Amino acid sequence: MILGVPASELVLLAGLILVAGVVTGILAGLFGIGGGALIVPVLYEVFGVLGVPDAVRFQLCVGTSIAIIVPTNLLSYRAHREKGLVLMDVLRAWAIPSVIGVAAGSAIAAFAPAAVLKLAFAVIACVIALKLLVGRDTWRVANDLPGADKSTQSARAWSPGMIGYGFFVGLCSSLMGISGGSVANMILTLHGKSMHNAVATSAGLGVPITIAGTIGYMLAGLPQQALVPVLSIGFV
Repeated sequence: MILGVPASELVLLAGLILVAGVVTGILAGLFGIGGGALIVPVLYEVFGVLGVPDAVRFQLCVGTSIAIIVPTNLLSYRAHREKGLVLMDVLRAWAIPSVIGVAAGSAIAAFAPAAVLKLAFAVIACVIALKLLVGRDTWRVANDLPGADKSTQSARAWSPGMIGYGFFVGLCSSLMGISGGSVANMILTLHGKSMHNAVATSAGLGVPITIAGTIGYMLAGLPQQALVPVLSIGFV
């Protein structure tokens, strides 16, 4: 017995975490996503076995997932940027709004019950899954992103539509424990961007999102420090 848990069960849980980590790295490289949708359910079971209270269990899963994703996104972004696939104007336009969205999600995690995060996770995941299952390459919301008719990149970056999209990606990321790649990919492809550019740009956007999310969940969890495992910092 280790920490009140049978050693065989801990070995199984460790194996699941390793597998989830490997798959996360593959997903980051191929699709520009951090793999949080896989990591969060695995961590939820692990923390349940370790006796983490339900009041903070899901928040701890989300925060830890975001922290795990930071290095995978950094490596994925560097690889895609070297190939010249990142849409830098989109990345610059979405960076600040997405961080603000992450801050909003972290604040929700600090005060809202775990059921709110679970509902957000389920709804966003279902929308993404529906798009992947039945969506077609010809589906378009528009032929280009908002502000494409602006004369300068700075004017485009301050387009209300671009700010809204960036905030939305950051908020979804923070509530789900993901890097935002799956949400950003969906938005970009629905606006006429190629999958290669969407994947590369999403990987880049995941860098500020996951760093901000890690810090946000660390701060959000400090008032609940007594409920989380000993080696945790906040909800991470």
